Amino acid sequence: MTREKTPQFCIIFRLLYPLLFFCLRAQKAGGESKSIIPFDVGVVLETETWIGSISWSCMRMAVDDFYAVNPGYSTRISLHLRDSGDQALGSAVAAIDLIKNVQAKAIIGPQTSTNAQFVIDLGEKTQVPIISSSAKSPSLLTTQSSYFIRTAFNDNIQANVVASIVQQFNWRQVVPVYVDDEYGNGILPCLINTFQEIDVRVPYRSRIPPSATMDEILRELNKLKEMQTRVFVVHMTFHLGLHLFTAAEQAGMLKEGYVWITTYGLTDIVDLMGSPAATVMRGVLGLKPFVNRTSKLRDFNQRWREMFDRENPHAIITEPTVFGLWAYDTVWALALAAEKVKAGNFTFPATDDRNGTTEIESLGSSSIGPEFVKFIQSTKFDGLAGKFELIDSQLESEDFEIVNVVGNGMRRVGFWSPPHNISGRRHSADKIDGIVWPGGDEVVPPKGWEWPTAGKRLKIGVPVKPGFPEFIRIEEDPVTKVGVPKGYCIDVFLTVMKDLPYAPYDFELFEGTYDDLVYQVYLKNYDAVVGDVTIVANRSMYVDFTFPYTESGVSMLVPVKDNRKKGPWAFLDPLTTDLWVASGVFFIFTGFVIWLLEHRINNDFRGAPSEQLGTVLYFSFSTLVFAHREKVLSSLARIVVVVWLFVVLVLQSSYTASLTSMLTVEQLQPTVADLNDLIKNGYQVGYLSNSFIPSMLKRLNFNESKLIAYDSPAEYHDAMADGTVAAIVDEIPYLRIFLNHYCGKYAMVGPTYKTDGFGFVFPKNSPLVPAVSRAILKLLESDTMVKFENKLYGNASCPTQEENATNSNSLSFYSFWGLFLITGAASMAALILYLAHFLYKHREYLRNSDPGSSVWAKLILLFELYDQMEKKSDANATTGLKGEERVAGKTMIMRGDVMSPAAISGPQTPSSISSRGIEIIFESGEEMEDSSGDEELPGREISRQNPDPPSFADMLTARDHSDS
Repeated sequence: MTREKTPQFCIIFRLLYPLLFFCLRAQKAGGESKSIIPFDVGVVLETETWIGSISWSCMRMAVDDFYAVNPGYSTRISLHLRDSGDQALGSAVAAIDLIKNVQAKAIIGPQTSTNAQFVIDLGEKTQVPIISSSAKSPSLLTTQSSYFIRTAFNDNIQANVVASIVQQFNWRQVVPVYVDDEYGNGILPCLINTFQEIDVRVPYRSRIPPSATMDEILRELNKLKEMQTRVFVVHMTFHLGLHLFTAAEQAGMLKEGYVWITTYGLTDIVDLMGSPAATVMRGVLGLKPFVNRTSKLRDFNQRWREMFDRENPHAIITEPTVFGLWAYDTVWALALAAEKVKAGNFTFPATDDRNGTTEIESLGSSSIGPEFVKFIQSTKFDGLAGKFELIDSQLESEDFEIVNVVGNGMRRVGFWSPPHNISGRRHSADKIDGIVWPGGDEVVPPKGWEWPTAGKRLKIGVPVKPGFPEFIRIEEDPVTKVGVPKGYCIDVFLTVMKDLPYAPYDFELFEGTYDDLVYQVYLKNYDAVVGDVTIVANRSMYVDFTFPYTESGVSMLVPVKDNRKKGPWAFLDPLTTDLWVASGVFFIFTGFVIWLLEHRINNDFRGAPSEQLGTVLYFSFSTLVFAHREKVLSSLARIVVVVWLFVVLVLQSSYTASLTSMLTVEQLQPTVADLNDLIKNGYQVGYLSNSFIPSMLKRLNFNESKLIAYDSPAEYHDAMADGTVAAIVDEIPYLRIFLNHYCGKYAMVGPTYKTDGFGFVFPKNSPLVPAVSRAILKLLESDTMVKFENKLYGNASCPTQEENATNSNSLSFYSFWGLFLITGAASMAALILYLAHFLYKHREYLRNSDPGSSVWAKLILLFELYDQMEKKSDANATTGLKGEERVAGKTMIMRGDVMSPAAISGPQTPSSISSRGIEIIFESGEEMEDSSGDEELPGREISRQNPDPPSFADMLTARDHSDS
């Protein structure tokens, strides 16, 4: 088989194809160079670090992705990378090179806060925007330079996140552990201020030098281990942080009871270094800015991982950190802003440096800098890390996620957002849970503090003093011959501490004042003080007190005297003068009302005027013993009497009780009323030695020379018994003990001056205070505390002055005016009803009376009519005059409503004649009826005539007729 010849033109085409392709590509490139304006941007990173490497790869991808999406833009970002190393000088040299030789319109970097300050100053001088996506220290203020922009979160916000975690678990002490450079020192003031706002104490600040060796770190950790605090907040770089946790594991500080919280920057160490970091950091809580896992981000992560693996085949990093995403979004923001700058302004005039100026002074300034920085600050878009929006030239802080190092990685356990703070889910109010703490416990959070290790025993001071041994005393142990504290205070302390798993302690006896003993805790000579130490303001300036376990207050103790009255007129004392007078007035008034209601119908209330007056007085006062003999016939009078008897019953009972109390019960009265009497009269006052009472009395204007100190209840008694002092001023628990010994002879009087009672003393901000206080509250609610108090005060305590001093004040009218109002109203109502009925009954008389007579004459005639006896059998007394009534010995006949005299013929029955010889016969119809209205009166002729009737006055003046 022969080989065919290749045509010559094909051979020529194959030889010229590369040359033609090269020419076409060059032509295309030349056309693009004429239409696209390059925009030079400098990049200053530490390329040997993971953050630097990740950030650079993300920036390059950002340029490609941006212009792939925006192919029609006339500008194109050109990145120029400079490696700064880990020195601030390297960052400065790199920035000068980029500005002078590249004429960079902006610089991204430096990478760390330590290297940023000089570069920021350089950007201010040359008007070149300095944009950092990783320098987060709060010490780098964007407000200090108009050309510094931070496209990352300020570390200030992390301080709030840490404080929220600490507050949720109620930890009271926190120790910051930070790198001693610009990055570490920058966040410290923010942490301290935030902890102060939530009343969390920072007892120590652990500074680790950036170049610290493992031995130096171990020495610092051993120092932390000897402290009580077990909550640590770590803020440092990856390299130093890994050394720290490795040393902490060796020191046994990653076991149960410890809490470690890492800020962002160190939290990513597990993602960057994998299992080696996770192994030594198990149980650590970390903070990370929250990034929403969108489809765009997932696609980017996949493309970035492929590119990064090609460039770093030995890396174990699986996705870019938030630093890489911030770097990516930073390039997009610069590309958007660069497009807005006018093309003709891309100049960078340099200063003539031939006159011996320095290299920095010869850099000149960017002509587009002021305009360009404004465009960057106003740029907004949705980036890979979230919403890109600059507020005060820095990225707006949004949500954080809280992660927990478990296994070989991390898992999310909660969120933090400004409106809701800590939550188990994003934008909710749920609390975080499911945390695996150091040591593997995921149920009970560490309490945040422990007693120091290495077998140290706590020294607890106990006061040694005479006074009240019931509270605190020292008894010699029969075996060891060593003084052992006993008493109520010791019993309470031992019971409280028995339920708390704390380190062993030893009691140490202290002789001196209570103020000196408390101050020893402030000087750290004692770890606590147990005894009858009162909680007062000046002591609380140096130490902290637990919740009080005794009643509080300061009072005055004085002798008492019996004020029982046994004189001949003691029976008058139960009632005051006004009540005696009011009672007498109402006795007479009530008797008078009864007399008015009963006079016309009841023979018991008739007779001579003197007899009637005696009846009124006798009836009223005999109701005191319910011995009134007069019968009451009127219904109104009966109502009045019933109400009055109720009033008499109350008055009698009250009088009897008061008089009995006055004559039989001891009326113990204090010899001094209050402290003002002591000051006014210049009396001497006693108090307990080595107490705070003298300072309190001085504040109340007591003369210091009038104050005398005593050591025991017996001395109190002797001093008041012989009159050396007029009173003792002391705390209520002491006074109650004293009163049990000398019951009935003394009393607590005057106002109670507030104090907080006895409490246990601990150093300032000690975490023991809330724990012991809760235990005291629990004990106060138990039966054990009742037993302790019964043992202290005795089962039958002596009554206080308020309890045994019966109120000896006489009963006053004010206490009974309601009763008098009731009986007075009832009497007046009955009287008014009766008078109204009487006037209505005799209305014709009032109508037909002599118009010329005076009012006084009418009243006299009306009284005389009232004075007549009214037959009890008159059934029509309430409807008008009918029947018969004899008046002045004449028989008067009324036909209808007109009364006329009539002759009486025949014998008259006694029943028709009144006791006063006056008879009036009322007629209605043809026949006259008797008083009952049923029978015709026998032996009488009723005149059928109707002569002109005489006046009623004439009838009253007519002579009485004798009955035969």
